[in-house]
Order: sequence, then structure tokens, then C-alpha cells
Amino acid sequence: MDATELGRWTRFAAKGGIGKCTALQDCIAEQPEDLMFMKDDEITVLMQIPGQPDLYLGYCEGVVGNFRGDAVRFHGRLKKPVLTKRQSAVS
Repeated sequence: MDATELGRWTRFAAKGGIGKCTALQDCIAEQPEDLMFMKDDEITVLMQIPGQPDLYLGYCEGVVGNFRGDAVRFHGRLKKPVLTKRQSAVS
């Protein structure tokens, strides 16, 4: 993930993402793209990974990464993501 994409996800997390969840157990990152968290940490859910029914992108303690849904308890239903394109300024 490049710095621009990381910045976008971080800003989206600050706005609440598509929902929140709480870690049910400690989870150690096994791959560079994995999210590491401790039991009872609150994670902001950014998106469900397409084609992976139990894999999500989340934000916790300033880090963005993938996590499995079975390691967390979701706080209600997740919002549907709204994809919008920014309009470029016309000179």
C-alpha cells in the first residue's frame, strides 16, 4: 500500500469507516498486509475484501491491515460503502 492510499484509508477511518468491531482475541500479523491487535482493541472497519467473505480491511492504533471476521465482534451491521469520484477542478 503506497503512502497516498494509506492516507485515504486513514482519513476514512477517522470518519468511522463502515463500522466498528472489538477484538475477541490477540491477533499477531503473519503477513505484512495483516493487522495486528490485542484482545478488546477497537478496530474501525474500512471494507470487506472482495471475494473473501470473512476478510476485512481495518484500522487500529494507527495501522491499516487485513483481519478475519471470526477474531472480532462487530458493533451492529456494517454500512454499505459509497464510492464517489472527486470532480477535478476545471480551469
